[in-house]
Amino acid sequence: MSPPVVETNLSGLPVTRGKVRDVYDLGDRLLLVSTDRISAFDWILPTPIPDKGRVLTQVSNYWFRSLAVDHHLLETDVRQMNLPPGADLDALAGRTVLVRKTKVVPIECVVRAYLSGSAWAEYRQHGRVAGISMASGLRESERLPAPLFTPATKAAQGEHDENITFAEMQSRIGVELAEQLRQMSLDVYAHGARRAAEVGIILADTKFEFGITGGQPILIDEVMTPDSSRFWPADGYKEGCAQPSFDKQFVRDWLSASGWDKNSPPPDLPRDIVEKTRAKYIEACERITGEKFAWA
Repeated sequence: MSPPVVETNLSGLPVTRGKVRDVYDLGDRLLLVSTDRISAFDWILPTPIPDKGRVLTQVSNYWFRSLAVDHHLLETDVRQMNLPPGADLDALAGRTVLVRKTKVVPIECVVRAYLSGSAWAEYRQHGRVAGISMASGLRESERLPAPLFTPATKAAQGEHDENITFAEMQSRIGVELAEQLRQMSLDVYAHGARRAAEVGIILADTKFEFGITGGQPILIDEVMTPDSSRFWPADGYKEGCAQPSFDKQFVRDWLSASGWDKNSPPPDLPRDIVEKTRAKYIEACERITGEKFAWA
């Protein structure tokens, strides 16, 4: 197990730190470093998950290589990135990518194929999901007749994403772009769901981000990782209840049961929760990519 990387420091490069990624501005390109920070309920937790950033990067790179859609990825080998002298290449390896800079579309493009999470909460309260009326009598984790595109606002750090209707998305970014992103999201989800099913995983829902370059939208950020998706083991699926998962729902569940009020700083994660979470992330990575996790 590698020591966790919580913060990276590349001398002389301007950096923006997100919940998980450190983003370095190289002019017309960006350097994205996925740290081992983990967030839940819009808080960055005090306890990192060793190698988590490498899992996210390995899974995303796998999807970028296999998808027939334009994306931002340029380089994955840190030795080819002309990093500043003194950069710790061993620590950066496997978690760092060089990407095209884009104008980020301020919408989370969410695709849901099962009724779970905030969609389940909205359905119970209002009988709809992202403003879409649903049939009565649906159960938690039930498979939907067809995947739904349910956009959300892309909130600043410390704020909550807010589910919005597709009509609201159209009014914010324009009808044509909204239609493009909806179709791209559904197509990418379909590809991911097929692959996941081949290895015994249900891709219950996922979220995508897009940027504009050359006047056209391209896929950016991370793609169908345990951080941006709900991955359920197919052999344990049972509708009518919450599902076991390979993603950070495991951590959310522990936090919810811990007595934490979700408004004050979160507690440290116990060692066994850290180890089990790391193992779940790595198992999902190895199943989906068909490759051994190099830092296991």
